[in-house]
Amino acid sequence: MSTPHSSDVGMWLETINLGSYRQIFKENGVNGEYLEGMSMFTTEQILRFIRRCHMKWGDFITLCKELRRIKVACLKGEQKVRRPCGTKKSNAREQGRGSTLFNSPVTPLRSNSAVPNRPSTGTPAPWAPRLSVLARVPQVNRSGKEDNTDPTKPVFVAEFPQLVRDEQASLLQHRIPVESCASGGIDKSTSLAWIICGNRVFVWSYLSPASSMKCVVLEIPLNVGEDVGKNDAGGSWLLSVVNCDSASVETNKVAKHCNSAAVILCNRKTRAVIYWPDIYSPSHNAPVTSLASSDELEAILIPDGKTSSNWQLRPSKTGSSLNGLHMFNSMIASAVPGCNLVCIALACSSSGELWLFRCSPTGIHRRKVYENIVHFPPEESDSGQLVSNKGYPRSLTWRFPHHSSKESNLQFFVLTNHEIQCFRVEFSSDILVSKCWSQKIVGKDADDDIKEGLAGQKGIWPLDVQVDDHGKVLTILFATFCKDRIGSSSYMQYSLLTMQYKSGLSVETTNNRVLERKAPIEVIIPKARVEKGNFLFSMRLRIGGNPSGSTVIISGDGTATVSHYYRNSTRLYQFDLPYDAGKVLDASIIPSADDHGEGAWVVLTEKAGIWAIPEKAVILGGVEPPERSLSRKGSSNERSAQEEIRNITFTGNLAPRRVSSEAWGTGDRQRAALSGIARRTAQDEESEALLNHLFSEFLSSGQVDRSLEKLEASGSFERDGETNVFVRMSKSIIDTLAKHWTTTRGAEILAMAVVSTQLLEKQQKHQKFLHFLALSKCHEELCSRQRHALEIILEHGEKLSAMIQLRELQNLISQNRSTSVGSSNSSLDIQMAGALWDMIQVVGERARRNTVLLMDRDNAEVFYSKVSDLEDFFYCLDAELEYVIRPEHPFGIQIQRACELSNACVTTIRTCFNYKNENRLWYPPPEGLTPWYCQPVVRKGIWCVASVLFQLLNETSGLDKTMKLDLYNHLEALAEVLLEAYSGAVTAKIECGEEHKGLLNEYWERRDALLETLYQKVKEFEATHKDSIAEAEAQNEEAIMKVTSHLLSIAKRHGCYKVMWTICCDVNDSELLRNIMHESLGPNGGFSYYVFKKLHESRQFSELLRLGEEFPEELYIFLKEHPDLLWLHDLFLHQFSSASETLHSLALTQNMQSTTVAEEEGEEVYMKLKLKLADRKNLLYLSKIAAFAAGKDAGTQVKVDRIEADLKILKLQEEVMKRLPSVEDKQLVEDQLLHPEDLIKLCLEGEERELSLWAFDVFAWTSSSFRKTHRKLLEDCWKKAASQDDWSNFHDLYTVEGWSDEETLQNLENTILFQASSRCYGPRSETFEEGFDQVLPLRQENTDTSISGDMSSSVETILMQHKDFPVAGKLMLMAIMLGSEHGGDIRVEEGPCPME
Repeated sequence: MSTPHSSDVGMWLETINLGSYRQIFKENGVNGEYLEGMSMFTTEQILRFIRRCHMKWGDFITLCKELRRIKVACLKGEQKVRRPCGTKKSNAREQGRGSTLFNSPVTPLRSNSAVPNRPSTGTPAPWAPRLSVLARVPQVNRSGKEDNTDPTKPVFVAEFPQLVRDEQASLLQHRIPVESCASGGIDKSTSLAWIICGNRVFVWSYLSPASSMKCVVLEIPLNVGEDVGKNDAGGSWLLSVVNCDSASVETNKVAKHCNSAAVILCNRKTRAVIYWPDIYSPSHNAPVTSLASSDELEAILIPDGKTSSNWQLRPSKTGSSLNGLHMFNSMIASAVPGCNLVCIALACSSSGELWLFRCSPTGIHRRKVYENIVHFPPEESDSGQLVSNKGYPRSLTWRFPHHSSKESNLQFFVLTNHEIQCFRVEFSSDILVSKCWSQKIVGKDADDDIKEGLAGQKGIWPLDVQVDDHGKVLTILFATFCKDRIGSSSYMQYSLLTMQYKSGLSVETTNNRVLERKAPIEVIIPKARVEKGNFLFSMRLRIGGNPSGSTVIISGDGTATVSHYYRNSTRLYQFDLPYDAGKVLDASIIPSADDHGEGAWVVLTEKAGIWAIPEKAVILGGVEPPERSLSRKGSSNERSAQEEIRNITFTGNLAPRRVSSEAWGTGDRQRAALSGIARRTAQDEESEALLNHLFSEFLSSGQVDRSLEKLEASGSFERDGETNVFVRMSKSIIDTLAKHWTTTRGAEILAMAVVSTQLLEKQQKHQKFLHFLALSKCHEELCSRQRHALEIILEHGEKLSAMIQLRELQNLISQNRSTSVGSSNSSLDIQMAGALWDMIQVVGERARRNTVLLMDRDNAEVFYSKVSDLEDFFYCLDAELEYVIRPEHPFGIQIQRACELSNACVTTIRTCFNYKNENRLWYPPPEGLTPWYCQPVVRKGIWCVASVLFQLLNETSGLDKTMKLDLYNHLEALAEVLLEAYSGAVTAKIECGEEHKGLLNEYWERRDALLETLYQKVKEFEATHKDSIAEAEAQNEEAIMKVTSHLLSIAKRHGCYKVMWTICCDVNDSELLRNIMHESLGPNGGFSYYVFKKLHESRQFSELLRLGEEFPEELYIFLKEHPDLLWLHDLFLHQFSSASETLHSLALTQNMQSTTVAEEEGEEVYMKLKLKLADRKNLLYLSKIAAFAAGKDAGTQVKVDRIEADLKILKLQEEVMKRLPSVEDKQLVEDQLLHPEDLIKLCLEGEERELSLWAFDVFAWTSSSFRKTHRKLLEDCWKKAASQDDWSNFHDLYTVEGWSDEETLQNLENTILFQASSRCYGPRSETFEEGFDQVLPLRQENTDTSISGDMSSSVETILMQHKDFPVAGKLMLMAIMLGSEHGGDIRVEEGPCPME
């Protein structure tokens, strides 16, 4: 038989019973050369071939088998191969060029048309040998719209590296089934996936895009591999990845990449151990091996010598269980702190042994640390079944999965058949392993968490244990073998036990129970088929993914089941691939891009790459536990998927189904909405479909055709913000993923013009969308009803323009770098270098982590496609800048990378400014709307870059002036856009009436820090280059003036008065100062107020007043808070009345530090007024003169009288101070103006008779309101006056001597009561405003009812309380009455009065 040629392909198809495809092969040009090249086809080419030729899957398998049989026969020389002319390489090249029917997926399409023959759904038959990315990924990855995808389906994440595919193909060519030697897993801490194919271990980061994915190949040494043998199952290997890069453990989540990792490989049967110290280091990548000794190998075998481990857990076959080898069941590993490239591994075997392996580049030291961990003798159950402890312990796990590599000791758990044990590893010179505690979990006691011996229960098998990231919660998977006592049928029950550490309990070595049940036991499947023992013990548990609290159970035959407790019931989602697609090898979690929350579940398959299970898929696609197994095989009472859809209800009319291979083919896409998951209503979908149709019609015809009426009728204007249909349409335009970008050439594609072309196409379409809104008058409707939605649509245009400029900036950086580095580096390396490129990778990586639908895309492709998420660029600047600009970088590189990122920020924001200025007529009124670049996330990102520039600018001692000036310019430009962002945010908050004080203070603080630092650097730059030659000095001065003028303009825009004042002072230009004062006018005086304040602080009063003549309004605002200068300004303006009032109030101002706050600056300004009494009298004299100068009117005399009264009080205070030598700190009191109340109290405290009279003078010279307010004090004055004379003696003399009226008057004139009555109530009494009789009358009968009716309502009643009143009351009353009538010629001035 010969190889089919183009002329005999049809005949050959007849011979292999595929003649029905003869005609279609001929129509599609499938000839012999084409069939020969099928061995080199990619997954996509195979699927296209099947779809184009309408082949059944079984027929395609037959075709492949026949082609392989021919190829094998050719290799053996049994058949000649007829080839076209040319070599094999030339044929391959011709095939690549001529295969226009089935294009390679790595080649971008030459047109923007859709990929031919793409299936209508995103999910082809999952039993394809290799599921291609392009065929499997849902339409969301092609169009950017998430609404057409089935939310219950898993999402393709990444293809295997090509090296893995090549190795799998090589094994198939050698007739070695891949599934017989496949083993793999995912390490959660490092995000490294690994697969063992033959004698090779392939390790790669599954999170890396296909274009940058690097796969490390580790060769298993022959002396170990040949002991295992070709027929050894792939599950015979245990592999642990150890993260040796301590920096990556402590850095960010998004940019974390493991740069140093060790791999420990252990064979479960032969116990051979292989250690690769650092798989990423060529010098430390040599494997170190350790084989088990002969004594150890002899102890492995069970005495009966049988090797069959395919035992069943059935009562009838208990004797056949657990025969064979004592294999290793589990292995964990960790780096040894303080020892470079040294790790330890711990492994447990089925015989109860615990082994420790110390691995280093020089060798592996192995020792048995425990002989028998279980210590649980076999016992017989009530039914006669032997419950053996063989096969245990099953699982090892660290207590803290993400422990630090610097900890001196670690704890790990061991799961046995009846308990949880905790051990401690101490990293000393000799690594010690000690037992901390153990707790029984399976037993018949009341304290046991899993009860055994219940009715119908025949056996319990703990299968696996996992610990959360905090090391506090343990989840245990166990199976229970039960027998139905009614139907006599046996079944398995799978459950989860969740335990946690007791609070406040020490976890040191103790015999107490340290764990308690956190929640009731969760039954996953109540009744499942009875499985074989090797199937049960192959189950593995994974925890920590989304939805929160969900778990994944991986079975030995290749299925992964997600269990999620939702709405008081357990729901299952089974990820299942048919046999031809291989098994599920492992499951893990996609690391979350944020600091909070879990990531989506990710599944490693044997042949179909890596898949993710989104959170929505688990919630919407989960079903209640059916009576079926966790394996592929169903049970006798298992219902079909369609029956489940009909019968299982789920929140309303929703009927979810098992999402597995059988469900993928059902085609049922109907899903109802769940509360808690945001879904659009039918009206929203209709409105968006209508808008899409109308816009498409506009693009084709240019007509709007009553679009506004149709859209209003559909409710398109009812939502505002992100949910508005116009916003969603705009977002779909700018976020559309390019259909012709591929994942295998990401960096190369991005280096070409296709990215810029795609962005320009988006911009043109978005501009047409705006024209559609204008012509259809939807723009007017949005502007009046949904301003926020219209603002977002226009912000999409801003972001798109900014993204185009970022792309151009990246091209410019690459061109500059290519000219500087020469031709030694490739263009691709140049394109992928620099800080901007690294940040683009970080942003794209974050988007891929947060959206699993984008996991198969390149980081840069995601960044340039998801335009609406441009804020993420600034978020990553804040969170991940340390990854891009590292301290270990050379100082010059740090400056270069910081300037590159600064330029990117400035370019982005300024582009948005320009777009807004050019299209300002499109924008709605801005009141209350905050632009996107004013959001906190953007400001934080820019400030983070500015902080780095701050630090670098302060360390520029060794740099030349050009680099210093360049660094300064970048910081100045960055400061300008940052301050604009703050200004916009503050304005929006003020317009919305929101609290803005905190934001305003932050704005002022960062404004001052930025601009003051910049000007300081300008002055340092000027001082450094003063000694230059004349020409250079002139150039420097010109450059400095240019820089200073720009800085001054920024300071003027943002009101940084301190910098503005400093610049004007330094240049000593009064004209510049006046110009800035005219330009910077504000509501509270603006910059002029700040200038006046600085002049006042420096006591340049004359300069202040002269400068204020040019700014009268601003000067008046300032002088209102500074009355010591205000009266001079009033006199200058001939406002004498105002000057008099100012002088009067200033004279009576208390000596104190009055604090005022300048609102623009947030600084406290102290106004110190220290006036002595003499100064105050002078001010009062000036006030009196100014009052007379104002002219005589009705109010002038009142003002003058008040001034004179205050003068008298001041003079009286001076006299009082002289008469009271006992006053402490007399000098301080003499300089301090006393309040009238305090002055009166001082008079009452004195012993001299005159002081009692002066107290009444103070009352007389104050106001009527003061007398009313302090009437109690006035009463005390009368009591004090009455006590100054001996009235009992007066009464005795009056009685003995028999005074006449004249003698009585003469004797009473010298009493204090007489003189006080004369001063207060006499005909010539001098009182200001109302008299004393309005507050306190002399006699009781004159008391007005309006006056308070207490017992002290008159002077008479006060005197009645005196001790001598019963005897001399008549004389006391006579004294006050005579004083009020005859006091005209008796004046205070005649005595020691200080009034003149």
